[in-house]
Amino acid sequence: MTSHKTDEATDADTTGHEWDGISELNRPLPKWWLWTFYATIVWAIGYWLLMPAWPLVASYTKGLLGYSQRGTVAAELNEAKAAKAEFQQRIAASDLAAINADPELLGFALAGGEAAFGDNCAPCHGRGAQGAFGYPNLRDDSWLWGGTLEAIHQTISHGIGANDPETRNNQMPAFGRSGILTEPQVGDAAEYVLSLSGRADDKSSAERGAKIFAANCTPCHGPDGKGNQALGAPNLTDELWLYAGDKATIATTIRGGRGDVMPAWAGRLDPETIKELAVYIHSLGGGQ
Repeated sequence: MTSHKTDEATDADTTGHEWDGISELNRPLPKWWLWTFYATIVWAIGYWLLMPAWPLVASYTKGLLGYSQRGTVAAELNEAKAAKAEFQQRIAASDLAAINADPELLGFALAGGEAAFGDNCAPCHGRGAQGAFGYPNLRDDSWLWGGTLEAIHQTISHGIGANDPETRNNQMPAFGRSGILTEPQVGDAAEYVLSLSGRADDKSSAERGAKIFAANCTPCHGPDGKGNQALGAPNLTDELWLYAGDKATIATTIRGGRGDVMPAWAGRLDPETIKELAVYIHSLGGGQ
C-alpha cells in the first residue's frame, strides 16, 4: 500500500510512491508543456484530415487538400523537360559539327552527354572513361574505328559486332585454335609484335615472326603494323593495348582470337542523347 504525505522540504503533497527513502512529489505538469502537448494532438488530427495519411486496402486517404508528392515530382520533371525542350530541338536540328561550334549548345550537350555516359557507358568504360581490360580507353588518341565526331556517333548508334544492320564487325581470328599457326609460330608472331614497339628479346624469333605476320596479319594491321581504322584493326606499334601488351597476352590473342561486342544504342537512346554522347566522348581529349 502507498501512503500520501506532505514533503517537509517543499510542503508539497507526495504521490505515496517512495524508493530508497526518496518520495515522489505530486506536482502538475507545467502549463506550457501541457498546452503544447494538446496542440500536437490537434495538429495530428488536422494533418490526418488535410493530407494523405491513412493506408487503405488498395489505396490511401487522399486528404481534403488533395496533395500528392508524386504529382509534385511529376510537375517538377515536366518543368525540367520544358526547360530542356528548346535545346533538344536545336540539337535535333543541328549536325555534330554545328553543335560543337555553338558554345551554348555545346555546354548543354556536354552536360547531357556526361549524364548519359554515367548511366549507360560507365559500367564498361569506367566512370572516367579510362577503360579497363578489354574495354577501350576513350581518353587517349588510339581509336579502333576512328575518333572523329562522325565515327564516334556511328559506333554509339550501331555498335560493333552488334545485332544491328549497320553495325561494323571484324573479329580477330583464332590462328592457333583453328590450326592456322602452330604453337611455336604463335610465339614467334607474338615476339615480332613486341618488336614493333621495340620490346622484343629474341631477335631470331622475331625474324621468323615477321614472315608469319606478313603472311597472316598484314591484310588487317598493315605491313607496318600500324592498323586500319576502317577495319577496326589496332595499331601494334604503340604501347596502348586493349588486352595488355605483354608477350603472354599477345600470344593468347593470336592463339584464341578476340570477338568483343559494343552494343548498338540506336533505339535504346533517343537521337538527341546519342548526339550528346558523341560530343561528350569526343571532348574527353582523344577525339580526332
